[in-house]
Amino acid sequence: MVIMESCAFEIAQQVQRGELSAVEVLETALARVAAVDGRPGALDYGELTDEDQDKVHAFITLTADRARQQAESIDARVRAGEAVGPLAGVPITVKDIFCLKGVPATAASRILANFSPPYTATPVARLEEAGAVTLGKVNLDEFTYGSSSESSAFQPSTRNPWDPSRVPGGSSGGSAAAVAAGEGWLSLGTDTGGSIRQPAAFCGVVGLKPTYGRVSRYGLIAFGSSLDCPGPLARNVRDAALMLSVMAGADPRDSTAATVPVPDYVASIDQGVKGMRIGLSPDYLRIAFPDPNTGEIQTADLEKEIYEVTLRAADVMAAQGAEIVENVPLPNIAYGIPVYFVISRVEASSNLHRFDGVKYGYRTQAAYADLHEMYRKTRAEGFGLEPKLRILMGMYVSAAQYSEQYYQRALSVRSMIRADFTAAFDPQGDYRLDALLAPTTPTPAFKMADIYGDTVLMQYADQLTVPANHAGVPAISIPGGLSSEGLPIGLQLIGPDFAEETLFKAGYAFEIATADEAWRGVKPRVLGEAGL
Repeated sequence: MVIMESCAFEIAQQVQRGELSAVEVLETALARVAAVDGRPGALDYGELTDEDQDKVHAFITLTADRARQQAESIDARVRAGEAVGPLAGVPITVKDIFCLKGVPATAASRILANFSPPYTATPVARLEEAGAVTLGKVNLDEFTYGSSSESSAFQPSTRNPWDPSRVPGGSSGGSAAAVAAGEGWLSLGTDTGGSIRQPAAFCGVVGLKPTYGRVSRYGLIAFGSSLDCPGPLARNVRDAALMLSVMAGADPRDSTAATVPVPDYVASIDQGVKGMRIGLSPDYLRIAFPDPNTGEIQTADLEKEIYEVTLRAADVMAAQGAEIVENVPLPNIAYGIPVYFVISRVEASSNLHRFDGVKYGYRTQAAYADLHEMYRKTRAEGFGLEPKLRILMGMYVSAAQYSEQYYQRALSVRSMIRADFTAAFDPQGDYRLDALLAPTTPTPAFKMADIYGDTVLMQYADQLTVPANHAGVPAISIPGGLSSEGLPIGLQLIGPDFAEETLFKAGYAFEIATADEAWRGVKPRVLGEAGL
């Protein structure tokens, strides 16, 4: 369909001019959901059927009636000659870790399955104020704990539209899969250790982790409060830029939201990369992991296809006038995952203490003798395996007798990772980078159940993304090509604080330069099988 082939930027302009009805756009999106999504995630899902194996299952809650009211309101305002915003009539999905007034906010956990928030998260509110139409809430790893979306308490979990036997990535797997399958043009996700960029790479879409504080966290159910970053997932770079322009900015409800002015990211997006210094680091072209016997850090080269796609992207940007700076040292990113293991668990454990069965959410139906027993039973029944593991580890490494050995040391190494990036981007330094080019993930999407259950191995799927979270700097994942198995390979551009504008320019330049290449015309398998 012509509507489905249009980008969000074009859809909004057509709706603004009255050339296209917001209701018509919405119904087209809902038809796509009906064709490819299958049944939404649920707590009591029963047995998986053969049909379940071939569907996307992006949604937990579809808000079709609410969306129709929004679309009708937009059309009425257009007819009345009123302004309707830069996202007028664009259907979006929202990761079910954000609050939306009157709509369940489950965090993909049993313990919040009955929670209906009385307020709306700032990023969601800003998107809707700009004219976006919310289709519903999409699935994720429980409380965002995971890299495959398989840990959701709401099953069937989301599958990869390119190959439903593979994971969509996580924790924003539902967001990335929804965009890749055309179930809405944009999606709001969160990135704590790579949870926007990794699924964006696995699903062949664009995903941005903004600078920490660039987008308000008000209304976000927290995982790691010093790491969480709300951000956009989109089909292309310009749509992601448009979405960030709407969401970003100061928020009196969030003291960590930056007061730095928000530029018009779309206006400057086509300025190209001529004169940019774009770096390549050998530390991003290999993976580091602990030896299971000695605990010492070992290194291994990336898969050849990942390596080649990255170097080819550097050649493409060099041909457009960028200066490629090689051998940029970032030695401390090898410790990104161990540091993340400690810091994120401490913050997760702290944040999860609010879920006690008293104020809101699930409460055990079993008999209990006192308050403490009610807590224990509620949490035992309400939390899945991943939240329980993170609570236990977070309490352990932050305990007084272990804090200096683990938590304080992790904070020190985090500062060293930040210093590596500061040196690389220092305009008076040796490298003076405008951006760093790297792979997004060590591999394409892996098979479902291949890694799930191995918490350590699962975490290493985020090895190349988590350093940017520690440093607080922005990073964008863009499609870079397809593997020999026809799976998307993601490229990552990382910049200094508040350099999203530069990253959009570089990503857009690569997108335009490769627009006519054959891999750009390949569609996800679920679309072909549905005749779409």
